[in-house]
Amino acid sequence: MYRVALRLCGDPAEAEDVVQDAWIAAWRGRDGFRGEAKASTWLYRVVTNTALAHLRRRRVTVPLDGVPEPADDRPSPEAWALLGERAGAVHRAIATLEPTQRVPLVLRELEGLSYEEVAGVLEVSVPVLHKRLHRARAALLVRLGELR
Repeated sequence: MYRVALRLCGDPAEAEDVVQDAWIAAWRGRDGFRGEAKASTWLYRVVTNTALAHLRRRRVTVPLDGVPEPADDRPSPEAWALLGERAGAVHRAIATLEPTQRVPLVLRELEGLSYEEVAGVLEVSVPVLHKRLHRARAALLVRLGELR
């Protein structure tokens, strides 16, 4: 839940607040869980809705600045720095997308959910999800081209 919140909000402190609010919302809404989907899909929906509500209240998009630490078998420090710069550019570009584009892109590409799971989280059909992802990827390419 924290990873999704961080990727949608961009700020670790805000992500922690979103996760806390999402857990409270999940606890309060536990009777609404019908068991038609996996519990993880339902929790993704709860944290996504909570993060989007937080973003609407904030009305500001913050760039995502988290690059993981390199492991021993990773590239050299110079190569790692270049990869980090590229990853940072991609995360900043994702942060500029509209929430309707950012959320499905984060859930599918960064969180690794299946198309069916993302569609369930967003409460849309798989074909609608495919359209949203196509638009998100196209917008991301435009944003990345602008950063060059």
